[in-house]
Amino acid sequence: MRTALMNYIRAGYSGIYVISSEETRFEAEAKSVAEELGYALLAWSATDGLINTADGSARDCRDPLDMLQVIDELPESSIVLLRDFHLFLEDPDPFLLRLMRDALRVGKTAGLVLIVCGCRLVLPPEIEHDMVTVEFSLPDSEALGVILDGIAESAEQEKPTGDLRGQLLDAASGLSSVEAEDAFALSVVEAGALSVTVVAREKARAVKRNGLLEICPAPGSLEDIGGLDLLKGWLNQRHSAFGSAAAEYGLPSPKGLMIIGIPGTGKSLTAKATAGIFQLPLLKLDAGRIYGSLVGQSESNLRSAIQTVEAIAPCVLYIDEIEKAFSGSKSSGSADGGTASRVFGTFLSWMQDKTAPVFVVATANDVSQLPPELLRKGRFDEIFFVDLPDVDERSAIWGIQVRKYGRDPEELNTESLVNGSDGFTGSEIEQAFVDALYTAFAGGREPTDEDVTQALASTVPLSRLMADQLDGLRQWAQGRTRPATTRSATQPKRRLQY
Repeated sequence: MRTALMNYIRAGYSGIYVISSEETRFEAEAKSVAEELGYALLAWSATDGLINTADGSARDCRDPLDMLQVIDELPESSIVLLRDFHLFLEDPDPFLLRLMRDALRVGKTAGLVLIVCGCRLVLPPEIEHDMVTVEFSLPDSEALGVILDGIAESAEQEKPTGDLRGQLLDAASGLSSVEAEDAFALSVVEAGALSVTVVAREKARAVKRNGLLEICPAPGSLEDIGGLDLLKGWLNQRHSAFGSAAAEYGLPSPKGLMIIGIPGTGKSLTAKATAGIFQLPLLKLDAGRIYGSLVGQSESNLRSAIQTVEAIAPCVLYIDEIEKAFSGSKSSGSADGGTASRVFGTFLSWMQDKTAPVFVVATANDVSQLPPELLRKGRFDEIFFVDLPDVDERSAIWGIQVRKYGRDPEELNTESLVNGSDGFTGSEIEQAFVDALYTAFAGGREPTDEDVTQALASTVPLSRLMADQLDGLRQWAQGRTRPATTRSATQPKRRLQY
């Protein structure tokens, strides 16, 4: 960021829009750049007016219109930092826009630079081509290390070194400087020393606060999933692809995986288990919350989520039912002014060009809603299709579910239950056993084969309710996706008859 800022100023850019919520840290960076380039740095706000940061002298022009009218009176080689100015650009006064354009034009010839620092991008069309937009990234490990050492010193503790230092910095990655400082300080207060557990907990809270991302505390395991041997083998083959050995070998980091199938077939479980296999933190993106009501808010939300994910990397990013997030991208020009299309384009560009070690796992139920651009090679490393579980898979699922609820599969006739649950998804098998538990609990006894059989008989599986859709999904998947199980590869499932 520092180098980019210096290059823009040296090249004569008169308008720079910096997207960041860390006003204090950016101002410190801007001050350092101004000193190195020999520029004066002035900061404006609606509360203080225009202040020279070198001597503290101020001009009483707290109204943005008054401030823009005195720009041409400032000495050459000056940088004017505009605090919270994006709020005045949301529904701008035409007079303010005219003054802004005049100030940017004057800056070109007088060596003046206007820098707007805002937490989100708000640029009216009248000036969007007169300003360059840059993102001020979250603090890296070096910057977090300075904060960590400062907290340790203020708490009169030894500066952490070795593995503890690395773990603390990893736990704080993705936080702003203020959030990291608060988390380190809280860990000292709660644990009496710098604690990785406390810092990681606070990061989970901070990431979840914006509603876009959530850190899942306990990634799953492939042992919780019955079947899907081909998909499991593919994942196990890449479990060490994020390590230094893979980089030295010249192996690029895997990009991601899409899993397609009807609901309840283990797609979400597999996505969560991926983080456990890779031994990486798992972040879940709530794609529906990306879209906001304000102009530019949706694009800003996505950029913010991407910035956080890349700061936490290496990690696994989980997007559930991705078709619901981008299904309207084709018609968004008439429906929402092109917002969905722009958000989708930003996401595609990031998926194609990202260099940060972020493994994206996306699940989808309805392929008809997926834009074709999302499915081409280069976005995801592979696309798998998950069909209804076969006999062997159902047997494994029954064993997993019965043990999950503290019972012994040997006490039930699992062979009969496997045959009786043909056409059931894994989640439907689980729910049938839960229903049997309710029945047995009401009778004051342990569940029997009859309880489970009755629960199965009273359940209408999705394979019956969605028979036509499932057949269509299977036909679409042939030749377009990889099967998740060996049986799917050799014996395509026929339409179930009832």
